[in-house]
Amino acid sequence: MPAKPLMAFPSLVEGRLLKRYKRFLVDVELSNGQVVTAHCANTGPMRGVLHPGQRVRLRYSPSPNRKLSWTWEQAEVQGAHGTSCWVGVNTSLPNTLLRIAIETGLLNNVFGAIGQIRREVVYGRKNRSRIDLLLIPESSSSDSRWIYIEIKNTTWTDGSTAIFPDTVTQRGQKHLEELIDVLPQNRAVLIPCLSRSDVDIFAPGDTADLLYGKLFRKAIDAGVEVIPCCFGFHLDGITWEGQKPYLTHQPSLMS
Repeated sequence: MPAKPLMAFPSLVEGRLLKRYKRFLVDVELSNGQVVTAHCANTGPMRGVLHPGQRVRLRYSPSPNRKLSWTWEQAEVQGAHGTSCWVGVNTSLPNTLLRIAIETGLLNNVFGAIGQIRREVVYGRKNRSRIDLLLIPESSSSDSRWIYIEIKNTTWTDGSTAIFPDTVTQRGQKHLEELIDVLPQNRAVLIPCLSRSDVDIFAPGDTADLLYGKLFRKAIDAGVEVIPCCFGFHLDGITWEGQKPYLTHQPSLMS
């Protein structure tokens, strides 16, 4: 299936990653020799995609309301099929990408016609969480249940398998439990946002967080839907690479 353009933006600025520190900061040397400090939205270990010296792409967006004018958007890695691959590392982007995909009908096959999309709606145990996306079907839909969607940015790989999480995530564990709780009165959906185009399938990161893997399988058994969605990252835009299948266990634990 050919990739479909999903989002366009002014060309990013390329450089070389020097170091990441204080979780939120990276120093990057641009092609002209200038060293800039950029914001890193991904506070996790970035397993498999953080390599000092690698090529990276930054967005330049100066504003009096921002401490830093630069944001780290993409990183170049050795892809699963032997060629280089650009990975989306800005964890604030997946929710926007999935909303665009839904609004443009790319997920009509699983969600049907949607009348309203809401973001960050309070839900969960004691109303202490916010759902990434809440879809309210059109009145003509054959299934009128609301659709609760949790989105997880996924950059770590095991061969050509996209893996989430890459570290222990108590927050992710809680989200799986809360998705189970909205069933069966509502639909509950986990969308791994596969932020690299070199992967063929998704699996839970059992080796990083075994409890998450167990909860992932419990959620599927309870009726939570898993819909991995893949995107390609380019200098001046992002493409839709389609839906991918999933495994219930990390491949290295199945051999």
